[in-house]
Amino acid sequence: MRARAMRLISLELWKKWLWSLVRLVLIIGLSFVIVYPILQKISTAIKDKVDLYSPIVIWIPQHFTLDNFRQAIDIMDYWAALRNTFGLSAMTTILTALSCALAGYGFARLKFKGSNLLFVGVVLTILVPPTTILIPVYLNLKDFTLMGLIPLLTGGKSVNLLNTYWPFILTSLTANSLKAGLYIFIFRQFFRGIPKEVEEAAYIDGAGIGKTFTRIMLPNAIPAMLTVTLFSFVWQWNDSFFTTTYLTTAKVMSIQLSSLPYNLSFFLSDGVNSKADPFYMSMVQDTGILLAILPLILMYIFVQRYFVEGIERTGIVG
Repeated sequence: MRARAMRLISLELWKKWLWSLVRLVLIIGLSFVIVYPILQKISTAIKDKVDLYSPIVIWIPQHFTLDNFRQAIDIMDYWAALRNTFGLSAMTTILTALSCALAGYGFARLKFKGSNLLFVGVVLTILVPPTTILIPVYLNLKDFTLMGLIPLLTGGKSVNLLNTYWPFILTSLTANSLKAGLYIFIFRQFFRGIPKEVEEAAYIDGAGIGKTFTRIMLPNAIPAMLTVTLFSFVWQWNDSFFTTTYLTTAKVMSIQLSSLPYNLSFFLSDGVNSKADPFYMSMVQDTGILLAILPLILMYIFVQRYFVEGIERTGIVG
């Protein structure tokens, strides 16, 4: 019996060590995939142009310089793009979080005829690619009539909302913005995990649905709100599909990054017939990408603990 017990203990130890090894390999692999590109761009950004052709320079530059950052900032008009992108992302994040919280609460608690069918439509917005409805959405925003009310007031003229922030405002207000279906699903699952006795106590005290939502349910949904807010801000910051579709001349980060190769070839060329060094162009372009993701990295450093707690809390009640 004792020998059998020892074998069982030894087997359990082997299983424990094996599982620890598997987790260590997974963590190292994921860290390499995520961290390696960032470290590579940092190493490239602080290199001098002469280090490109030095066979002994791989990671640590021989000639440290910040000229790449100056070039990228000037070519991208970085500070204006940073200000505009932050304002757009913050505005859409706030409106999306509020509208999706309201929609999620409705699906979780307000049962009505056809609610399940409507929620299936919400799930389909997660699965269906946004490119499938791009053309009708684009045409509606180009000739926006608000169901015929605007031509009635303006004498038959529609309003062109393209190249303005109005497409982002309207889609955020109506819980139809980027990844809104996922946010509604997160809020629905969170509100379903809150005991119904909390709402019933508010109803007994005379609170209506709106007051119960704003005073009771929404303050309890801080973890889900934080998760949705961070996801919405990051995805809007990195979005290039809708941003380049709705905005054509505004200086936001995604547009500046998409036009960076052309601007680099124009600004870095010495003359009309000469071409810029493609390796140096790649160096400055990597620096521009690093500048674009740097605010998100700094934000994650400060809100990492709250973000992890929000994800964990949302998963527990969902």
